[in-house]
Amino acid sequence: MNTSVVLYTSDLRVHDHPPLRAALGPGRETVPLFVRDPAVDRAGFAAPNRLAFLADCLADLDSGLRERGGRLVVRSGDPVAEVCAVVREADADEVHVAAGCSAFAHHREERLRHALEADGRRLYVHDGVITALPAGAVTPAGSDHFAVFTPYFRRWSAETLREPLAAPRVVRVPTGVRSEELPSRKAASPVSDGLADGGEQEGRRRLVRWLDRYADSYEQGHDDLAADTTSRLSPYIHFGALSAVEAVHRARAHGGPGAEAFVRQVCWRDFNHQLLAARPAASTEDYRTRSDRWRSGKQADADLRAWKEGRTGYPVVDAAMRQLAHEGWMPGRGRLLVASFLTKTLYIDWREGARHFLDLLVDGDVANNQLNWQWMAGTGTDSRPNRVLNPVIQAKRYDPDGAYVRRWIPELAALDGPGIHEPWKLPHAERARYDYPEPLLALPDGLARFREARGQD
Repeated sequence: MNTSVVLYTSDLRVHDHPPLRAALGPGRETVPLFVRDPAVDRAGFAAPNRLAFLADCLADLDSGLRERGGRLVVRSGDPVAEVCAVVREADADEVHVAAGCSAFAHHREERLRHALEADGRRLYVHDGVITALPAGAVTPAGSDHFAVFTPYFRRWSAETLREPLAAPRVVRVPTGVRSEELPSRKAASPVSDGLADGGEQEGRRRLVRWLDRYADSYEQGHDDLAADTTSRLSPYIHFGALSAVEAVHRARAHGGPGAEAFVRQVCWRDFNHQLLAARPAASTEDYRTRSDRWRSGKQADADLRAWKEGRTGYPVVDAAMRQLAHEGWMPGRGRLLVASFLTKTLYIDWREGARHFLDLLVDGDVANNQLNWQWMAGTGTDSRPNRVLNPVIQAKRYDPDGAYVRRWIPELAALDGPGIHEPWKLPHAERARYDYPEPLLALPDGLARFREARGQD
């Protein structure tokens, strides 16, 4: 036996891939393998936007491997059973996989290790592949994880990240290993009309372009909704088509406050992953319960539906929700705004919003999605759990001329200037000209409801 198997999960690339480089020892053949796990479908995580993006990533990964003499083997079924079947077909003696942070990933690793060892094979789990810094690499005294971001960021920043690895020149795959056809983007439906193309080549191209054009203005402009200077790299990092380690190294090499602000956002991602690794239940349960009595019933259901459809009557909230529906993506400032509105103005359970995001977001990530929602809902790690973002104030600050709202709410496009953020102030006769709803509720009412439920004055 002189063959290895590399099990791809959320690391769909050939550049900076420690499991692949470790598997390609002298004289060794390697089977790059991706297993489509039906458990992901059953859990409701196989959303069309992510399936389409995944198909792009797998096609690009296969192309990158073929350029080096290899290919991607694709199977469907229980990952442990399929890995063991491929090991037998290839007569492989070892399997390499990137370490995951979720309970699902840890359970898969343990099952795989047990099955391989029972058959005389070895499993190698590689840290620092999916995240920049491995979960648990830094911890505070007396705890298994950081619960506050700022001290985590200080420790994280002081660590030396490993150097990115070059893509291998040659990948030799043994013959006789069966593969299914690559999944098709067209098979995923319904997909958002403006969904970006996936894949490693596209992710690397976008990183270079963003560093060249927008990195220098990122610190000041990343919250500017209309300018759209955010990197939009999150889907590529989520699928591992772009290495978080390489992205940090390249940003630091570029230098400047904007690049450092971008690195801070990568650190937020690592922070959430180390939280989830330490507290797996936080994917569905409050990290810090506030005993919230979330609204329910017909009116709450109607409000939730209006929020999903971008018909709340608050233009900046609706614009962000319509962008989500069209692109399967939303800028960070938009995510904060709509999450605050749902949980602290409408006072609807954060899990409802998190579920809708996972239904549409191409970068839908259990660690970041669930824990960012909890941060905004006040049940997570925010040191100010009662913070409320006023959508009108936020709109005037981050979309002062209303360009973002006009882009996504064409029925209000004729309104000039910042007045677009408060269409309810128009004379009644003029309001009737626009096919746009009245606000679901007045902001003071929503804030009062939230404070009453939280037991505040």
